[in-house]
Order: sequence, then structure tokens, then C-alpha cells
Amino acid sequence: MMLFASFHVQAELVPIPTLQHRVTDLTQTLSADQQSVLEQKIAAFEHEKGSQIAVLIVPTTQPEVIEQYSIRVADAWKLGREKEDDGVLIVVAKNDRKMRIEVGYGLEGAIPDLIAKRVITEVMAPPFKQGDFYGGITKAVDTLIGLISGEQLPAPTKQNNQGSFTDFLPLLLIGGLILGGLLRAIFGDFFGGMLNGGAIVMLALFFGVGLFIALLLGVVAFVLTLIGPAGLGNLGGGMYSGGHSSDSWGGGGGGGFGGGGASGDW
Repeated sequence: MMLFASFHVQAELVPIPTLQHRVTDLTQTLSADQQSVLEQKIAAFEHEKGSQIAVLIVPTTQPEVIEQYSIRVADAWKLGREKEDDGVLIVVAKNDRKMRIEVGYGLEGAIPDLIAKRVITEVMAPPFKQGDFYGGITKAVDTLIGLISGEQLPAPTKQNNQGSFTDFLPLLLIGGLILGGLLRAIFGDFFGGMLNGGAIVMLALFFGVGLFIALLLGVVAFVLTLIGPAGLGNLGGGMYSGGHSSDSWGGGGGGGFGGGGASGDW
């Protein structure tokens, strides 16, 4: 009987949502515009500093207390960089009137428990009491950004600026058609293709594309020059069929959490 009861409680735990965005609102408290502004603010800071901040709003964490649920989410989402552990998670349980700031290992010096508690009681709680959840969360994010900005952390990598293959298809097509056609007319198919491919590689590297992607773009530019405009129609249909842009954010970076932070209510 006790085993059955334990299993029943475990089965009713609030599920952890999939991390797809930096701001996840399961209560429809924030408008789409508000979520977008917060998302852009946090994303800009992440690109500049490398640290990751995420906001999660849920109706309730029961039967768990917010500390139990928050650390489960933090362990699953793994915010922050793997070796720096510089992630922060803000959890708001709206119906419970509870909130928590979960701080990664690497930021416990910049955001000690006492400071996290003050952010909750002095920054978040007053707007929350007035029903201004967006204002409270925004002020908390701004405060946390200020605290993290003063911490000496390694600079973020250039990974997010390298882009994917589909991100640079317009560049490839422009180079392959315009420049490639000109070089082909002057130097012939093969040498024109070689020059066009090399130019595309150099241009891609100049814009911060990774070496592998740049070389791949160069090869395709070379092929486009060889086949010319006549063969592009058949090739283009295959390149664009079913294509769509994807979310450029890779989610959590592997950061660790140990229960640092603070909780409160309003």
C-alpha cells in the first residue's frame, strides 16, 4: 500500500516543460509581445556575456514545494555553460503565489543567497502584489543581468554567429549566379568555378561562418558555376523543398546547479 501511494504521488508531479525558449509561460500571464521583449533582452545578454537566464511561469508546483520543483527543472534544463555553470532560473508559481531564483554553481559568488532573496522581496514582490508580473520579472532580469555583468567570466564563444548551411543559402545563390556567371564567362567553366568557390569561402569566413560551412558553401558555389543557370532550376527545387528556418537557440549549455538561490512569495 505504501509503495502504491508513493508511486501515485510521483506520477502526479508537475511535469517539466521542454526547454524551447528563454521565457516559458504556461499560464498565459504574459502577452506575446511581452514574452518577445523579455526573450530578446535575455538573448542579447547571453550573446554578450555567455551566461544563460531563463524564466518559467507555471500555475503550481504542488505537490512539491517550489524549491523541489525548481531544482528538478534546473537539473533538466542545464542552463549555463558546462564548465562555467553560469545559469540562472526564475520560477514563478502563479496560483501558489510563490517564486524562486535558482542560481548555478558558477554564479553563487555574484548572486549569493542573501542577494537573491533581496531581488525576490524588493524587486519582484512589489509589482507582483499589484498584478504586474511582467514588470516584476523584467526588473528581476535587469537586476540579475547587472549582478552577473560584474562577474569575471570567460567570453562567450562565436558558435552562435557561425550560422547553419540554410542561413547562408541567399549568399550562396547570389555568389553562385552573379559572380559565378561573370567568372565563368571570363575564365571558363572550371577555372571560373574555382575562383567563384574560393571567393565564397573567403566571404563566408569574413562574416564569421565556421570553416566547415564556409568550405561547403565554396564547393556548392563551384558546382553552381559549372552547371550554370540552366541547371539551377532543377537543383533549386531540391534545395528548398520542405525548408524552414529553425530556432537558432541551442537551449541549455550543460551548466550545473546545487540549490543556491532563494524563494519567496507575494
